[in-house]
Amino acid sequence: MSGLVDAVAPVTRRVRAYFAPVNRAAGVPAIFDAAQMGSFELDVPTAPWVDLGWCSGFARKCATKVAPLRTGAPAVVQTQVRTELEATVSLEFESWGKLQMALAAGSQQMNLLVTAAGAAANGSGGTAAAPVPLVAGSTAASLNVGTASGSFNVGDLVVVDVDYAGQVGFVGSGVSAAYVASATAVNGDVNYVRRVSLNVARVIAIASGALQLGTPLLAGAPAAGMQVSKLVGFVDREGGGWFQEWSALFVLEGEQGDRVIYHYPRLQAMQGSAESMVALAAPLERVRLAGAFRALPVKDANDGETVVCFRSYLPGAMRAV
Repeated sequence: MSGLVDAVAPVTRRVRAYFAPVNRAAGVPAIFDAAQMGSFELDVPTAPWVDLGWCSGFARKCATKVAPLRTGAPAVVQTQVRTELEATVSLEFESWGKLQMALAAGSQQMNLLVTAAGAAANGSGGTAAAPVPLVAGSTAASLNVGTASGSFNVGDLVVVDVDYAGQVGFVGSGVSAAYVASATAVNGDVNYVRRVSLNVARVIAIASGALQLGTPLLAGAPAAGMQVSKLVGFVDREGGGWFQEWSALFVLEGEQGDRVIYHYPRLQAMQGSAESMVALAAPLERVRLAGAFRALPVKDANDGETVVCFRSYLPGAMRAV
């Protein structure tokens, strides 16, 4: 007896989503090697991948077109060619948060910075209050603000990033959060980078002049010149010229010990902000973030082929293959 168990179609309950930043300035996505990292613990993804939680309604669509190539008279199909390479993905996130909203947003996803006293009202937040400088000793999980800690409370949301000082191009530490064409376009707002940055966290404790964060900052230990601003939430907009772009993983954990992994090195949002309403016990409804994405191409280093998605299958132990 071989001891092998017949293979069956994977049976799964839900899909787990992960993302990693794309280096927009260099055009370099995050690459996932399923041969090396495919068996990672779902709750402990391998860096640089960040857990986005469970999602539902996962649907991917191959839009690649294959056409016959005819020659002769009468024309006879001699072979086939691919005329277009395209794929899309859609899903609904089970949870809301800065990262889920940023992925699902069709354009810039912004922080609602606490406004300065008397600031004029504005749809994405008015003029922000002055940021708080960091002092030496800060880490990705602890922000040393010295005596200014008295102006913070446990439970505050904060964003940590550099001042806007006229830079153009991609901005945002850790993740490219927006593209600035000119200082004029953002009114030279010193808080603009913090307004769009994904380097956010919640304060869970305050001690000895330091704000302890519930989760480490995506960009790691703060760099020199970064400052802290409070925020009250996040805001999406319908419209805008920016396209979010991410590297993404979607993992289907099989009940028989197998695993299916979809790796999209480059995904861009292909719709604006959207939600779906899921009925619970009346009159309650759950609001889920809906995202739809278009896959963009990369070159496979093994043979130079242009591809948009890698689907990996890791069979369960002793399953026949």
